[in-house]
Amino acid sequence: MHTSNTGSAMVVTATSDSAFDLGAAFGDHRPQASEEALVQLGRALMTELLDVIADTALEDFQTLLGEALIGAFHSAAGRIEREADRARDTMRRLDRDFDGSEAADVELQEATAKARAGDAATQAAERIRDAAADAWTVATGEVWTAWRGSRRGSFLTAAQLEAKQAIRAVRERRAGDARHRGAVVAFRGAPSADGAEDAARIFDALNWALAEWPDMALATTGAKGAEKLAIRWAQQKGVTLILARADFDAHGKAAPFRANDDLIALEPTCCLTLARSLDEGRSVDGRPFGPALNLGQKAMESGLRHVAVKARVA
Repeated sequence: MHTSNTGSAMVVTATSDSAFDLGAAFGDHRPQASEEALVQLGRALMTELLDVIADTALEDFQTLLGEALIGAFHSAAGRIEREADRARDTMRRLDRDFDGSEAADVELQEATAKARAGDAATQAAERIRDAAADAWTVATGEVWTAWRGSRRGSFLTAAQLEAKQAIRAVRERRAGDARHRGAVVAFRGAPSADGAEDAARIFDALNWALAEWPDMALATTGAKGAEKLAIRWAQQKGVTLILARADFDAHGKAAPFRANDDLIALEPTCCLTLARSLDEGRSVDGRPFGPALNLGQKAMESGLRHVAVKARVA
């Protein structure tokens, strides 16, 4: 999955995830080291170290030296990540206290750029670390583990990447940098609401929204069922799609509700919800879909327009 950023909108296209394109993903358009180059660097550093100390007195300290080399990149990744986290704390403070001045805008942009650069550099350091660790295991049969902290895989999941992009998009939108300046229509629907009647009502509601706001973007979490139908509608209509996926790894059972926070942060013009299938036989235990109800509640609490899709929207 590849996402290209058009202002506040992450347009989803089906491409390979194998390319090391984190610089572009985090908004830094300077040349980035390729994934292949970073992996080769990690392997070469470890191979060179082992070749130099082989059959010398230093060979007695091979394990210490090898683990120190890997640990150096692990430590560097952690330090860079902490700096990026501090930049994000600054972003949150500046966003909260934003007064619309040029100075505040510049400061917010600088903090955002620092966080993006830190995220990309963290991923690069982790790629080198992992490649060196793999070369270490191949050469010695030993498996490296972090002395302290935890080792995280160096590949972002699609959900993690899209969450980072959604956060970035909100900051840019509020700072006035977003290219998509039209309305945002948020939609959440029940996974079981994927029957023919549901599809007809969802398409009716979205067609109504498009007629009301011809420049609209559709924002959803991409969950199965009703939201997949909404995504299909957006693709057919050529409507910009904003994905704020639920990150279950980070938030567990609260992930669908945290995704709603991301949708509300986009300041949608209208929130559409379908809390249960219109076909009684398709509803699970007869219960409405909690995250859809939650989005409607948050919309009303935020003073946003909310329309429950129960019948044909006039």
